[in-house]
Amino acid sequence: MHMNRRQLLIASTTVGLALPGGLIFGAPAPKAKFTLDLCAGRIGITLGQKESIAAAAEYGFSSVEPLGSELAKMSDMQLNELRMAMTEKKIVWGSGGVPVLFHRDEARFQEALSNLPAIAKGYQRAGVTRTGTWISPSHPELTYLANFKQHLRRLREIAKVLSDHDLRFGLEYVGPKTSWSRNKHPFVHSMAETKELIADIGRGNVGYILDSWHWYTAGETTENILSLDNDDVVAVDLNDAPAGIPVEQQIDNRRALPMATGVIDLKGFLKSLVQIGYDGPIRAEPFSKELETMDRGAALTATAQAMKKSFALVQPD
Repeated sequence: MHMNRRQLLIASTTVGLALPGGLIFGAPAPKAKFTLDLCAGRIGITLGQKESIAAAAEYGFSSVEPLGSELAKMSDMQLNELRMAMTEKKIVWGSGGVPVLFHRDEARFQEALSNLPAIAKGYQRAGVTRTGTWISPSHPELTYLANFKQHLRRLREIAKVLSDHDLRFGLEYVGPKTSWSRNKHPFVHSMAETKELIADIGRGNVGYILDSWHWYTAGETTENILSLDNDDVVAVDLNDAPAGIPVEQQIDNRRALPMATGVIDLKGFLKSLVQIGYDGPIRAEPFSKELETMDRGAALTATAQAMKKSFALVQPD
């Protein structure tokens, strides 16, 4: 029987591979290649680049968010020292932000775009390869088509600058109905729509930022993730959702740490990422009021524990 790549991957991790003559060899389940990523700002903590690297090592993270504005100002000597510290602590880079206001008026977009090459160069000099941003899921004035055309033009310009500096560019869709129905005109808020946007941008360095929260609120399944390849995914966010709230009533800035409630199928989400061989950063972005009230050490500990508990779901027995 003819099997495509995805079917072969699934078969090889469940029943093994059948060879001519009927001999069956069990194939080991694929191992997780992704990194446990520390993005301090996403858990309500303010840390500089050196502090982030030190905290990542102390609390058991394996990658760290690069801070573009800091890296752009560092000398070659400072960057070398930073890289040496990361090597010593066995920390690698995660994914950095793209500080361009492409959702707003043209003047602010052009101003931010003019500053992007310096940030991109700083990333490149530091050895960063992944960046990303999010797509606003609605607009008060622009229709879907008008907004799509504007996004194509602006994101192509951003992607070109990043490509010139060997940087991948991830786009994150925002899934909750409470977000895309907030304004008069809904916009991209699902993986399928993001796929169309990426295809029309037409630059090889553009891919996805996947978030378990948006995957859940968009009503998507593991099949959606398994339709992708490792090269399609730039970065991943891992979160849970508050219990007792219907999915269509979930609000974007009210989430939970991974494994806190069990509402989102994080095992299926992560196993799908293992299946496609995803090898990038996975970070928490819970927007948790409880986490924000903790001191720095407690918040880092709680986040690390939640992430490690989640990663354990896909560790080989």
